[in-house]
Amino acid sequence: MNIICDYSPNFSLQKRTKKRIKFIIIHYTGMKKELDSIKRLQDPRFKVSTHYLVKHNGDILTLVPDFYEAWHAGLSKWKNYKNLNKNSIGVEITNPGHQYGYKNFSKKQILSLKKLLKYLIKKFKIKREYILGHSDISPDRKKDPGEKFPWKKLAKIRLAWYHNLDPTKIKEFRKVKISSKFEEKIFINNLYKIGYKKIRGFKFSKNVEYLTKAFQRRFRQDLIDGKIDQECLRISKNLVSS
Repeated sequence: MNIICDYSPNFSLQKRTKKRIKFIIIHYTGMKKELDSIKRLQDPRFKVSTHYLVKHNGDILTLVPDFYEAWHAGLSKWKNYKNLNKNSIGVEITNPGHQYGYKNFSKKQILSLKKLLKYLIKKFKIKREYILGHSDISPDRKKDPGEKFPWKKLAKIRLAWYHNLDPTKIKEFRKVKISSKFEEKIFINNLYKIGYKKIRGFKFSKNVEYLTKAFQRRFRQDLIDGKIDQECLRISKNLVSS
């Protein structure tokens, strides 16, 4: 793991305690060029930053020291935690994202990320349930790191959280409609129990779609349609009971 220090001025000056750091939030950069991503994360005008950036070649840039608050999560929520910048380590991975031709993450990137996650989990005693994507904590705003991010593979080596259902068997329930509003309510309540933010306001149906897509990008990655089916319901039940 080749780590290069290339600090950004975009961080909060008050130092954090080790106990306060509970989460690792994973992002993609979402820009066409890697260099432009780095420049933006270091530009005071944009007021965005991250602790680490994993480059195309697997090199890791340290942009903000761990014990300072980087500005990567924005408006965000998970369980009882709000505005997760203050409680998290941010990790960006170079990728053009959905807007500019979303790509598979390179083998070198994932290898370096695995080493970085092992280091951070050990250093801060991070629960694997608290290793999240930006879309998990901001489902109405973000899609990253997206459906090509290897959550399942990371979960197999205990670097992430995933369901333990047989993929062949569970696929039989794909696109099988839920039978009632009651089952829809069970699914939504399961998402709340997992950690997703509660839906309020007049745009309830649209927000259900956002939440469902975020859930699918994480736990049912080969079909992101925003529709609650029996496969999604069963996965949610498995996660709540695990």
